[in-house]
Amino acid sequence: MSTIQFRLNGAATAVDVDPGQTLLDVLRGRLGVTGAHFGCGAGECGACLVMVNDRAITSCDMPMWSVADRDVVTVEGLGTAGRPHALQRAFISEQAIQCGYCVSGILISAAALLKRNPSPTETEVRAALDRNLCRCGSHTRMVRAVLRAAAELAAS
Repeated sequence: MSTIQFRLNGAATAVDVDPGQTLLDVLRGRLGVTGAHFGCGAGECGACLVMVNDRAITSCDMPMWSVADRDVVTVEGLGTAGRPHALQRAFISEQAIQCGYCVSGILISAAALLKRNPSPTETEVRAALDRNLCRCGSHTRMVRAVLRAAAELAAS
């Protein structure tokens, strides 16, 4: 067993985890996280920001053996089922989620970009997303979705 320090939507807790478990196993089984926390199936759609110490990760199937004792795992939901985040709404509106392969990395990159720069240019959005894109053909829709979300957040 390893002890992992979790911060889940701002609440801190220490959890003993089996190294063979995945992050999704821990979120669902040990912490009781459901879709209501993140507006998804508890991490399956990538609509959350997951950090290990200060390093962003993009997959809810991260094995717990890859996180050493006393590391801090931070999971922030972008929105909930009742109040989705502007990024989630924009990605759905732009039909930007195609194959699902790169969505997790894209949403994390987009959320991080909007935290750093609430009014990015199209060039800045493309640069931020390029690292995580596969070749599913929805690159332009994803860029439009992030720009739409930035505009919505700026107007609110």
